[in-house]
Amino acid sequence: MAAEIVEYELTEPWEGFLAEPAAGGGGAGVLVLAGSSGRIERERCRLFARAGVTAASIRWFGGPGQPPGICEVPLETFVAATELLRERGAERVSILGVSKGAEAALLVSTRSHCADAVIALAPSSVVWCNVGPGSDGREIPYRSSWTWRGQALAFVPYADGWTPTEPEGAPISLLGWYERSLTAYADRLPAAAIEVEKSSADLVLIAGGADRMWPSLRFARELADRRTAAGRETVLITRADAGHRTVFPGEVAPPPSTRFLHGGDADVDAQLGMAAWPHVLAAVRAD
Repeated sequence: MAAEIVEYELTEPWEGFLAEPAAGGGGAGVLVLAGSSGRIERERCRLFARAGVTAASIRWFGGPGQPPGICEVPLETFVAATELLRERGAERVSILGVSKGAEAALLVSTRSHCADAVIALAPSSVVWCNVGPGSDGREIPYRSSWTWRGQALAFVPYADGWTPTEPEGAPISLLGWYERSLTAYADRLPAAAIEVEKSSADLVLIAGGADRMWPSLRFARELADRRTAAGRETVLITRADAGHRTVFPGEVAPPPSTRFLHGGDADVDAQLGMAAWPHVLAAVRAD
């Protein structure tokens, strides 16, 4: 039976949302990070709260005092957000991120012990350049998506000369651009690698083999391989026909984008989410 929940809108130090069981969070909390949409994940927070977990989601770019795009975003933002959950009584704190949010969650866990577990949906195994403008309003030249202690992280730029193959006006796949960039800047991959082997957090990776945004299944396998080589366990849940957007039980699948091809469809993305959900809860609650 789903727990009764209470909700709070956050205004300081960031815009955000928090949901928790009315009877208390039971010692588990999760920070929920959107991808490049930048949205505050209210519905996903409610899903966790009904499962007995305190959940918060914040706006980490595009808000007051933040860069308008994902450009040199301080990873300390997410460390501070986990502290909010601990202040609400969470003894075990996890970070769940999607796409660029997964990139952030993984990186935070390699530099801080603030997260006991990371759940990365459609992750990257390397740091990428900015998506959108920085605080100076400029997108070019490319800069890192992230900083730590004031220093920009090494990153992979986007390759020049790529154009989508879809008809004009149709939703486009970015997969080819990312694959081309990985080849064009192969010399940058070692420095830009997300060193999950250095993370002490429990790790759950979720990726669809039909992702049309970027090669998330390739990335997830690279991350898992790095952990295995370091003697650390990783849970990897995949589905060959699923796309970029995993749908957990109880969630409503988002409508197809008019801008991007995400791959998969509502049914297979939900089947991936159903397979992954028990592992997600186990990591978040340390079941």
